[in-house]
Amino acid sequence: MGALLFLLLLVLVIPICFLIFFAVIVRPKPTKIPLKNRHVFITGGSSGIGLAMAHQAALDGAHVSILARNPNKLEEAKESIKLATGRDVAVFSADVRDYDAIEKAIMEAGPIDVLVCNQGVFVPQELEEQSLEEIKFMIDVNLMGTFHLIKAALPQMKQGAGRGPRSIALMSSQAGQVGIYGYTAYAASKFGLRGMAEALQQEVIADDIHISLIFPPDTETPGLVEENKRKPELTSIIASSSGGMKAEEVAKKALNGIRSGSFIVPCNLEGFLLSIATAGLSPQRSALMAFVEVAAASILRIAALCFQWNWYDSITKWHARKKVA
Repeated sequence: MGALLFLLLLVLVIPICFLIFFAVIVRPKPTKIPLKNRHVFITGGSSGIGLAMAHQAALDGAHVSILARNPNKLEEAKESIKLATGRDVAVFSADVRDYDAIEKAIMEAGPIDVLVCNQGVFVPQELEEQSLEEIKFMIDVNLMGTFHLIKAALPQMKQGAGRGPRSIALMSSQAGQVGIYGYTAYAASKFGLRGMAEALQQEVIADDIHISLIFPPDTETPGLVEENKRKPELTSIIASSSGGMKAEEVAKKALNGIRSGSFIVPCNLEGFLLSIATAGLSPQRSALMAFVEVAAASILRIAALCFQWNWYDSITKWHARKKVA
């Protein structure tokens, strides 16, 4: 009888106590961010994940604006969204590296409720072989471009307290959770988004603005084919276990995460496990997820060490074959 009570205490009472504790301490508190009749501004919106998110947001009743560099692709995207949803979208042609152009576009677009910083470029290559121009290009688009967008949009977003909770979503990557051979510059730009997001959430929470950091895996987009042509052999070997997704699937996961105000938004099972393994000091709104993070941390650290062993073993064998050849 005593053993049964002990087992009951272990299985039920202790987890319940932890859940109550986490419900009290998690910050920021849970929130919901509606999309219907709200202004959703999406960069990189002419193709891939951005276009898929624009389609979905329009179907959800949002007033959608999309920004990209190519005016012709923007018009094609506008027509495709209109045809699929019956809703007009506003289009803006600008380069995220040009702050003045971004500021002008955002002023023309009007107050934003949900800002999705989705622009991104990826050129895989070893650091020693990659040109500084390519490295700077990735940093400027992926990281500095996001600074430009948020800097330009924040004044109007902060004035929208009467419009309810607002969101800033940053499109990172699973390469922003774990470094992979051949992704040195790209990972640096995507890891940088995490530090930005964690600090920014503290700066804007008092204005009812909520940050979401989205971590998609390889996604079937027009750019992926070109990226794979440049991908080093070792990168393909190490990253072969990572599953891919369709842009529409990532878009749905991303928008669901934005609606729930989630800080970390994984897009598949691998991303979910990575989000737990790399939780660190990131904010967590869900008491249940806080419990899962604490309970699974040790097990996932063991799994991570096994993955690292496998990756470094692959690197050693690859270099050994190269020497023989």
